[in-house]
Order: sequence, then C-alpha cells, then structure tokens
Amino acid sequence: MNKTEIIEKLDNPVWSSLNETHNTFSIEYDGIKFYAPEYCPFGGFIKLENSSDGIDNYSAKNNNFYVVGEKPLFSNALTLNKNLVCNQMILDKPINISINEQVVELKTQHQKTELFHLVNMIQPGYFNSKTSDLGNYFGIYKDEKLIAVTGERMKMNEFTEISAVITHPEHTGKGYAKQLIKQTTNQIFKENKIPYLHVAESNIGVIKLYEKLGFTTRRKISFWNFKTT
Repeated sequence: MNKTEIIEKLDNPVWSSLNETHNTFSIEYDGIKFYAPEYCPFGGFIKLENSSDGIDNYSAKNNNFYVVGEKPLFSNALTLNKNLVCNQMILDKPINISINEQVVELKTQHQKTELFHLVNMIQPGYFNSKTSDLGNYFGIYKDEKLIAVTGERMKMNEFTEISAVITHPEHTGKGYAKQLIKQTTNQIFKENKIPYLHVAESNIGVIKLYEKLGFTTRRKISFWNFKTT
C-alpha cells in the first residue's frame, strides 16, 4: 500500500478503524460497520446502496448515532437530526511545549467513571459507557477531583484519533488541555502512529489552538446524526 492509499484511510475513519485495530468492537451489516453502541455511536460504510438497511438494523440497538463521511441512504424510520461538519486535523511532529502538571493515566474503574461523568457533563452524546476501553486516556487532578482529560478514540494501523479534549469550566485557561494533548500525542507517536482529530468547523477558537500546537486541517468531513423517528 502506497502513502496515498494509507492517508486516504482517513477519508473513511470509522470503517478503516473497524476494519483494522478496532475490528473486535465492530458490528457489520453488508458494507456498513458500526461500533458496538456501548463503545462509540459511530458508523461508516463502503457500499452506499446497502447503507439504508444497515442503518435501520443498527438503530434497533442505538436510537441516536452518527454515520461519518459520505451521506448515507436512510429510510423513513429514521430522522436526519443534523450534519455536523468537522475539520479533520492531523499532526506530523511532536508538540513543542512542556508538561508541568502531573498527568495521570486513567486506568482504574473509578477513574474511568470520573472520566465518563466529566466528558458527558461538558460534551454529551459522544462518550459511552465503554468508550474509555478504546484507547489510552489521561487526566489532571486538582484537590483529588478530575478536572481535565484527553485520550484516544478511533484507531487504525497507522493513525489514532485524539478525542475527549475536555476541561472543567472552573479550570479553563490554565494550559491543561495543551499538556494533555501533548501527553496523548506523545503516546501515539511512540506507537509509530500519526495523531489526528475532528473539531466542529464552527469552533474557530479551538481550531486556532490546535493550529498553534502544530495540527493542520486535512479536509472537511461530515458526521451525520440520526435518531429514530
């Protein structure tokens, strides 16, 4: 596989992840694959003509989910709630900042429960009960309270997605997110993989932050949000 074919895997990140590193988390319906709902509410397809049946089948397991990439076909049993257009950004070299805080890898069940509640307090709808099992997650504590996190979500052979870049509103503006992104991307680079992420195109301030850290926008990509009618 040449370099162009490898980078093109990012055009279909869910399918590529579930076809490679995350295949054990996959539910497949003839050309469309979804993460099992307890792990992640995302799906991706390669057969447009079969996408409608697969989406209907998956909706029986999860009534609020996203198909990432090209717009799929879907039946009247579902409502297209929104098209969340994101910048897909990629990092090609380590971030040149210092880590001054104590960063903790979140591995215990108690830590994962704290992670789940913090992410869903700030950004509900993307982080499910077992999302933390998809990759490494890191956090910063203050007064024994988890106040900032970042980790890994979709994984394929050459790429790992950064996700859940969350800081409690009472602790923003102190550089915690930058340090956690550095910790997470360092881990990804150690595995000889390339870090990437998705951020809503409307979130200009966060995009500028990522650009200052060295990320560049590769393309726009759609997250089609479906709910049962």
